[in-house]
Amino acid sequence: MKLMILGASGAQLNAIRRSMEMGYHVVASDYNTHSPGKQIANESGLASTFDVEATLKVAQSCAIDGIMTTGTDQPVYVVNRVAAALHLPHFLSVDSAYKVTNKRPMKETFSQADIPTPDYRFITEDFTDEALEGLAFPVVVKPLDSQGQRGIYKCHTIQEVRQHFHQVIQHSREESILVESYYKNDEITISGWVKHGQANILTITDRVTFEDDKHIGICTSHEFPSKHYAAYKDEFTALTNRIVDVFNIMEGPIYFQLFVGNEGIKVNEIACRIGGAYEDEFIPYITGVDLLKMVIDGTMGKTIDYAPLDRYHMDSNTQHLSVQLFFAEAGKIHYLTDREQILKLKGVVNVNYNYKEGELIRHLENASQRAGYVIVTGESRENLLEHIQELYDQMLMLDDKGKNMIINRKIYGESIGG
Repeated sequence: MKLMILGASGAQLNAIRRSMEMGYHVVASDYNTHSPGKQIANESGLASTFDVEATLKVAQSCAIDGIMTTGTDQPVYVVNRVAAALHLPHFLSVDSAYKVTNKRPMKETFSQADIPTPDYRFITEDFTDEALEGLAFPVVVKPLDSQGQRGIYKCHTIQEVRQHFHQVIQHSREESILVESYYKNDEITISGWVKHGQANILTITDRVTFEDDKHIGICTSHEFPSKHYAAYKDEFTALTNRIVDVFNIMEGPIYFQLFVGNEGIKVNEIACRIGGAYEDEFIPYITGVDLLKMVIDGTMGKTIDYAPLDRYHMDSNTQHLSVQLFFAEAGKIHYLTDREQILKLKGVVNVNYNYKEGELIRHLENASQRAGYVIVTGESRENLLEHIQELYDQMLMLDDKGKNMIINRKIYGESIGG
């Protein structure tokens, strides 16, 4: 049986490998002829993961039996459109898929359902000052239909919004952009699975991001458990259930991003996919629930094994885990610590680099330029911190002058030495 996976970058590699291990003939499809996933898949397709018609043509020519994606937002809509057109299994209705991948209907649905979210406006290039009247500054400007923190800027004046408009819109297929009041916050990510219309929360993590305005929203780590879990768990659960109900999400993975600040909880955005911070690896490790296999099985019309999901209760999960999503300064890599050496360190579950010795890293602009990741565990928060400190003492990415290029080494927002 043939399974098409939209996207063939680092975010989809685990899905491609796993599907092949399960015996499926995998067609990896995106706009890039040299995507790493295409080097290992059985077959490849050439079509933008944002393009419904082009992807449909590839799917028809390959005679696929199922189509899925993981780790990225926009292909979720294309997956469900193509699956519906070919009468293949899919988790979302086309309407729901559109609402969870485009920020206009997403935000409008939040407002209509009284789901708390930062105040916002939609503007076109010729917007007037009055269009932003009443919106508290600073603001964050975003494309309506992009991903990976592309085209997102923090602006302190209307003039800055005008100056950034073209930088935002170049990452969109829409004619308008989103402008929303900046809400000073701690960011929370809720991951889980919706079974027959009922949300099952698996993990609630602190999503730590760069603190500077230039790289706003780019994630540097996920920390489990969230420091806010005890105080807000009932509100997190109620809000998750409300979102699932309002957006008519009946089945499949969920990945919700929330803000916790001095005005309480507000919803940033939602997605119906496995997260892009290697949730397909760390969630099974600490919960026993294999989200990736569930997605593959459901996509291919197989019976999903719900037993691990039904057994799991987050209140009884006492583990501590961090996914370190590290970035690097621009430059050419002269030396990388061997991966096998890192895997021998205490608490390290997995590590992978996105670059090799001799390759050039460009100036950081968005989340796609991640240098690599490490999944680390500990018996307590303090023990986890010790393991991450040891990690960054040992893991080196050196330029030709011997300088460590790895930047923003943190856990729970605290800087790590090394």
